[in-house]
Amino acid sequence: MVSERGFKALNATHRLLTKATRGRLGWRAGGMPVLELTTTGRRSGNRHTIMLTSPLRDGGAIVLVASRAGDDRHPDWYHNVCAHPDVDVRLRGGAWQPMHARVATPAERERLWPRVADTRWYENYQARSKRVIPLVLVEPR
Repeated sequence: MVSERGFKALNATHRLLTKATRGRLGWRAGGMPVLELTTTGRRSGNRHTIMLTSPLRDGGAIVLVASRAGDDRHPDWYHNVCAHPDVDVRLRGGAWQPMHARVATPAERERLWPRVADTRWYENYQARSKRVIPLVLVEPR
């Protein structure tokens, strides 16, 4: 699995690519849209911004996958949104939008997971992980 340092380096490189190309590149990955998510740290209270893929929309909600590349641990951003669900989201370099994040209910996950797994990345991640990978729905506040 990718180390915490590896995740941070990948995210910094992704952000640098987006900035260096003035937003022309970096807003799609693996055939999916990319967004910036700012959370509040569950322990530190500090604001943290990460770039994530968003494989689908469900009505007005953006669906995020707390996969951590198939690792058996949840990503830090997932723990942060569970503790502090008010987040900020930016799509394609647009304006920041205040949003609310919540973990999908078991019924929602069951309905949405087949659509998420249509992207080869997430299907493989779930097969590698011993945990059930949560879906997070991000909706306007």
